Amino acid sequence: MTLSRVLPWYVLLGPAAVLGSALLSQYVGGLNPCPMCIWQRWPHAIAIALAVIALIIGRRGASIYPLIALILLVGAGIGAFHAGVEQGWWEGPTTCSGGDIGSLSTQDLINQIMTAEIVRCDDIPWSFLGLSMAAWNAVVSVVLAVIAWKAYSSSSASQ
Repeated sequence: MTLSRVLPWYVLLGPAAVLGSALLSQYVGGLNPCPMCIWQRWPHAIAIALAVIALIIGRRGASIYPLIALILLVGAGIGAFHAGVEQGWWEGPTTCSGGDIGSLSTQDLINQIMTAEIVRCDDIPWSFLGLSMAAWNAVVSVVLAVIAWKAYSSSSASQ
């Protein structure tokens, strides 16, 4: 089997593995995601959908791979930003710390506090080899973007 026939499957299965890992860590491992964790999932979901379309279309679908590479690089950027927030290099968005509470009564505010599950974007719930899930997502997303670009450049669509 040639490289140009294998790479499209990596473009599909790579983001599927990343998204599957995130979902398994949430639903099986009990690692609840923060808002930025959810944001990091979207590029992989979009990449999966586009990769399925590219595989269905066949040779003409190879022209979709640069778009997939770009989308995965956006995901890498989100992951890198999130890793920076976790490390305290910069502040994260306000969605990770709460919203406007000015219009709530004291009782409503207490009820909201007592029932809210707190998942902060600046906490590192899991790490491996010194890198958080967000940092690993950034690294893997770059690798997958390179694979998507290679899938394009090794196809007849790039000629």
